[in-house]
Amino acid sequence: MAAVEDLAGVVGTAPACAALTVSRASLYRRRRPRPAPPRPRRAPARALSVAERQAVCDLLHAPRFADRAPAQVYATLLDEDVYHCSSRTMYRILASRREVRERRDQLRHPRYQRPELLATAPNQVWSWDITKLLGPIKWSYYYLYVILDIFSRYVVGWMLALQEATRLAKRLIAETCAKQTILPGQLTIHADRGASMRSQGVAMLLGSLGITKTHSRPHVSNDNPYSEAQFKTVKYCPEFPDRFGSYEDALGFGHRFFHYYNHEHRHSGIGLMTPAAVHHGRAPQIIVARQDTLLTAYTRHPERFVHRPPQPPRLPEAVWINPPVAKTALLETSGSTISTPDDVWIPPDLAFTTPVAINPDRVEAAH
Repeated sequence: MAAVEDLAGVVGTAPACAALTVSRASLYRRRRPRPAPPRPRRAPARALSVAERQAVCDLLHAPRFADRAPAQVYATLLDEDVYHCSSRTMYRILASRREVRERRDQLRHPRYQRPELLATAPNQVWSWDITKLLGPIKWSYYYLYVILDIFSRYVVGWMLALQEATRLAKRLIAETCAKQTILPGQLTIHADRGASMRSQGVAMLLGSLGITKTHSRPHVSNDNPYSEAQFKTVKYCPEFPDRFGSYEDALGFGHRFFHYYNHEHRHSGIGLMTPAAVHHGRAPQIIVARQDTLLTAYTRHPERFVHRPPQPPRLPEAVWINPPVAKTALLETSGSTISTPDDVWIPPDLAFTTPVAINPDRVEAAH
């Protein structure tokens, strides 16, 4: 700014700012004198003195008026030929002492802590939820239980049932943990606050397996984003019907869809790889192969890549549910990638096979 001021004295303000690419508004703001700090406000001459305010406060605290509103106290004193101040001034005196509140006992909801979960590898954090699928007639539903690994987006376990029950949730979680060989202290399972998710049976099962459980805040769907996004992908599938004709029809759709989702669907949240490739550790080899393919294309036609040689999509190093602001900034500074849920449309030419009839009580877990 000093250089602009020196040049402005020679050629003028506008040419000087244009020559040194400085905003004229910034220069004028800098020239403007800073306003003086506001002076402390004097107490009005008609205000109550400290002694008078204390007298009013003592009067309101007296046993006679302790359970009465200031308006009642004001009117009672007027009838006794006594006046201290207006009822509004009484409210101000009480408010200055933080003594104005709802007189009745009100239900105060606890302040729920926002869940903050981090996964840097598969089988560290799972998210699970239950959604309804419409049955053949009105008021008939099938319940789809899905457990999702948030790092790889791999559906580690799913089940279709005729009801929502704690025993079914326990069975699904136990069998899925056994298939994934989960060790005590290794896993955190996150869910919303549904009846099955908060049930005592599920809590005791997770405690016996050494699994940490977390829950979303009430009425906050964003606290369970990966399961919500996965259910949207299911229901936005072109082959998803308005209603399923039978349990076997819905079960067959689940087999076809989850096989496609795990082994064929390229997810944009994990570098356009399949969830199975990331979950089973094949991502580094795929990235190397993709890089070789792109370098070959660059060698053949370097003029088609203007800025730099092409790079394959990066696999995120950290996946968060509600990342803290400070940690988010730290990861962005270090060059790491943070993944978020993503919904991708399924190709319409996906060939579905004939539905397979399975026992309704059987747990269907992905392999």
